[in-house]
Amino acid sequence: MGVLLRWPPLILGAASPLLLLLDCAGSTSHSLRYFYTAVSEPGQGLPQFITVGYVDDQQMDQYDSDTKEALPHVPWIRKVEKEDPQYWNMETQKSHSIELAFRESLQTLQNRYNQSGGIHTLQYMYGCELRSDGCKGGYRQFGYNGRDFIAFDKETLTWTAAEMEAQATKRKWDSDLAWNQYSKHYLEEECIEWLQRYLDYGKETLLRTEAPVVKVTRKADYDGLETLVCQVHGFYPKEIEANWVKDGEVWQEGTLQGLVAPNSDGTYYLLLSVQIDPEERERFWCRVEHDSLEKPLDVAWEKEPVNLGLILGAILGVMAAILLVSGIIIFIRRKQIEKLAYKAASTSDQGSDSSTRVSYQPGV
Repeated sequence: MGVLLRWPPLILGAASPLLLLLDCAGSTSHSLRYFYTAVSEPGQGLPQFITVGYVDDQQMDQYDSDTKEALPHVPWIRKVEKEDPQYWNMETQKSHSIELAFRESLQTLQNRYNQSGGIHTLQYMYGCELRSDGCKGGYRQFGYNGRDFIAFDKETLTWTAAEMEAQATKRKWDSDLAWNQYSKHYLEEECIEWLQRYLDYGKETLLRTEAPVVKVTRKADYDGLETLVCQVHGFYPKEIEANWVKDGEVWQEGTLQGLVAPNSDGTYYLLLSVQIDPEERERFWCRVEHDSLEKPLDVAWEKEPVNLGLILGAILGVMAAILLVSGIIIFIRRKQIEKLAYKAASTSDQGSDSSTRVSYQPGV
């Protein structure tokens, strides 16, 4: 029995991202990735087997051992049903077969590592990427218990064993030249074709561009220096180039840059900082390059402008409020005075009317 049973790689699936191996240098434009994960002892919320597929940063489908069904995760992937009404049924059947193969392979690996109990995981990741300049990348690799196990080298059509226990698998898979040739063809041709098809299905979201909003702030440091922080947010797609420049040249000293992170609305943000001498503040700029921009965007720190109109409006507002309150107070005081005067007049009138009321009394 082989360590891992193999299947046609045109199966949609996934689970947890691993290191991506590419032939192209630099950032890529679009990717199609599949992940498979099997666990020896499923727990609460963790199925025994799960597959997930991604186009760029969007999960498009999923199959797991609990639902036993391949299901779409985004509306645009359902367009595939128009071309193939049996698409989801076929994916369900193939995913179920893969689940059985993974369970068997996981048990084989436990025996090979002399492991009789505990939780163990087997992962498989494969996919392809296509850059805007036409450069292509593809990979297939396996992991066991969170560590690299074996990976495919499509240039040499051989497998690279990451651990001693993977040597037996390497010898078996290296000898299957026909399968390795097909794997190379899939990664370089078929996978790219599927990627382009999915991009067409989801072009309203996957091919959109949203320009970054860039702002530079500053804060004083305890040692007389200060830190400039460049906030880049609201951009899509994810790939972006951001650097500090001093006098027009890229500056690396004293800089820190975080990872590109997602926003809740599907866009991304990035923070980068540089520690500087306050006297050199005007020499530093944050330079951002993105597909949504026709040319690089250079942003420097700017002192918040004093809005005289806003200040004047606030002053007038306060004065109007004071006048309104004063008017209310005067009105209330006037009413109180008038009420007191009326009471006094009423008392005086009652004293003089006491002698006339008898003579004027009706019915006499």
